[in-house]
Amino acid sequence: MARHRPTAPSKAPAADPADPAKPAVTIGLIIAICLVAANLRTSLTGVGTLLPEIERGSGLTASWGGLLSTLPLLTFAATSPLVARASHRFGTARLLVAALGTLAVGTVVRSLPSVACLFAGTVILSAAIAFGNVLLPALIRRSVPAHRIQGISALYVTVMGVTAAVSSGISAPLSHSLPGTWHTALGWGVAITVAAFLAWLPRLRGDKPQAAGGAAHSAVPWRSGLAWQVSIFMGLQSLAFYTAVAWLPSILIHDGASNTTAGWLLFYYQVIALAASSVLPLLTRGRRDQRWAALGASVLVLAGFAVLLSAPGLPIVACTLLGLGGGPCLVLALTFQSERAGAPGEAAALAGMAQSIGYLVAAAGPLLLGILHDATGSWTLPLVLLLVLGVAMAAAGHGAGKDRHVRYPDAHQ
Repeated sequence: MARHRPTAPSKAPAADPADPAKPAVTIGLIIAICLVAANLRTSLTGVGTLLPEIERGSGLTASWGGLLSTLPLLTFAATSPLVARASHRFGTARLLVAALGTLAVGTVVRSLPSVACLFAGTVILSAAIAFGNVLLPALIRRSVPAHRIQGISALYVTVMGVTAAVSSGISAPLSHSLPGTWHTALGWGVAITVAAFLAWLPRLRGDKPQAAGGAAHSAVPWRSGLAWQVSIFMGLQSLAFYTAVAWLPSILIHDGASNTTAGWLLFYYQVIALAASSVLPLLTRGRRDQRWAALGASVLVLAGFAVLLSAPGLPIVACTLLGLGGGPCLVLALTFQSERAGAPGEAAALAGMAQSIGYLVAAAGPLLLGILHDATGSWTLPLVLLLVLGVAMAAAGHGAGKDRHVRYPDAHQ
């Protein structure tokens, strides 16, 4: 039996032999990628602003409302490992189109006037988004030259962030102005889903299942140290983001800010993160080794939480640091899922592992911090925990940023 080695360096340009055969990145491909990215958060971020209306209108308790908010992350964690095998069997573009169709169905089901449909539709659309989350890095790995991967990843992260922010902002006004109140507001994103579905339909031509061509299926690289570093970095940066979204306003209000000020500071944090994620490719252009970029971005996030803990009177500084580090961390986490794989099929397997672990950690983080806050009556211990996790994120990012590839076992499943 061949001895398994988890990682291998990729010092030579030959690490991406498919690059010369890849066509130029077209405007049509970029638009198609951006339309998928626009669907990866839009149907989720509007729920938070609508949650008080949903609870009043459906009779849900706060606990059930919390479950509704956590359900997408749990679904991501459960579904992501299944994507690589399905992509191998059916074809990446075909599976993406199917996922977009399923997302449209789930969005409509969720908006129906039934509590059962509310939860069932959430699970359906979340599973479809999980497929999109994993398939997009694999499609980028297959279609984009190596030196353009980070730039395209930064672009789709920006689109994802902008549409997520727009959804948060317009969902409540739509619930007041459209017939059907919050039910209709939950379903408006189906228009973007249909647009993405139509954009990818012509790209099905020539997309063949890998299994039909005798290609080996890339197993999930559970035994690879590099894959675990990519996955842990993905998980901890996701935990930092979802913790900030869930608890940053509460922390700021506890430190004396008004509700309105806390809300604007949360918005400011997300704007800074988007701006920083857009600038990252310019700062790292041509650099395949990204250890110091990942380490530096992680340290900025760590510094932001440190300011919240030690200098609560400087919330604007804390939010600036969190945004400057958090935006690049997300871009790098997604880029690693493409760049650290040797082939598109392997990218799907690595992304499935990274996102399964990542979203499981992200789902647990805000819940754990809430429990610690309730137990102590203070945000000190939760923030200390975030500092410890920030150190772990910096270490994982430094390891994941090294220019090398995950190596898979010789015998594929």
